[in-house]
Amino acid sequence: MTAAVPIPHYYLYGQLDDDESAAVELDFVHVEPIAKRSGSYDWTIAPHSHPNHYQVLYVAAGGGSIDIEDSRIPVETPCLMSVPVGAIHQIHFLPGTDGTVITASEPFVSQSSHGDARLMEATRLAGVFPLAGTGLDPAQVASCFAELSREFVFSAPGRRPAIMAHFITVLVALMRAQVFAAAPSQPTDRSYALVLRYRDLVEQHFRAERGTEFYASALGVTPARLNAACKTRLGTTASGLLHDRIITEAKRWLIYTGMTVAEIGYALGFEDPAYFSRFFSKRTGVAPGRLREELGAAPPVAPAAPR
Repeated sequence: MTAAVPIPHYYLYGQLDDDESAAVELDFVHVEPIAKRSGSYDWTIAPHSHPNHYQVLYVAAGGGSIDIEDSRIPVETPCLMSVPVGAIHQIHFLPGTDGTVITASEPFVSQSSHGDARLMEATRLAGVFPLAGTGLDPAQVASCFAELSREFVFSAPGRRPAIMAHFITVLVALMRAQVFAAAPSQPTDRSYALVLRYRDLVEQHFRAERGTEFYASALGVTPARLNAACKTRLGTTASGLLHDRIITEAKRWLIYTGMTVAEIGYALGFEDPAYFSRFFSKRTGVAPGRLREELGAAPPVAPAAPR
C-alpha cells in the first residue's frame, strides 16, 4: 500500500499521537464500538499507523477488507483482527458493521500479558482471523469484549485489574484463533521488521543501555539506518523511542511504588539523580517529584524493588 503523502500517526484514528490527551493514562487502553469512529468516516479508515499502540478488533457482523502493509485481507465475520504497533493499515468496513475495537499502549499490553512470549507474539501478527472452525465460541469472545468495555466505561473499584484480566482473555482468544490460521500475514517491509526487532531489544535492555549505538550493533545495522527506519515507520527517532520507554517506566514507578526519585533513576541506569531529574523534566515538562504530586501518588515510604 503506497501513499503519496506522509502516513499520519494516530493513537486513535483522527487524533494525533502527540495530542496531549494521549498521555492522560500511563497504561493507556481505549475501547469503543467500531461504528462509533468508522461510522463517522463513512466506514472507511484511511491509511495511518499507531506508533505506540496495538489494536485488536472483534467483528461480529458486517465485514469489509483491511489493507495492512502489502496485503489486502477480506474481513469475514465473526473474526478477530490484529493490528500491530506501527503497522500501516486502512480499513473499508461494510456500512453497519458491528463489533468492538480495543486500542492499548505497548506497556499495557506487556503488563497485561505478564511477559508471556506467546501472547506478545500474537500481538505482532497482523491479520484477520475468522472464528469458524477454531473451536472458539463467538458468543464467548463477544462477551470478553463486552465485559472489558463495561469495565472501561464505569469507574468501579478494581477497574484496572479487571480490565487487564479481560484483556488477557482477549489475547488468549486471539492466539488460539491464530493457531488455526493457515498463513497469518507477516511484515514484509524491511524497515518495519527492523523496528519490531528494535522494540524487542529496547524492552530487554532499556534499563541499562541508553545509547542507540548498542542497539544498532546488536541488530547488525548502522545507527543511521536504525534511525531512518524509526522515522519512517514511527515518526520518531531511535533515541526518541528508547527515551519514551524509559520515561514510561519511570512514571510507572513514580505512581505505583514508594521508590524515591533517586532510587528510580538508579534503577534505570542513572547514577546521578540530578541528571535523571533533568532527563525526565526535559521530556515531560515536569519534574518527577512534581508529577508524583500532580497524579496524587503516595509519597515514597520505602524502597520497592523494580520488577
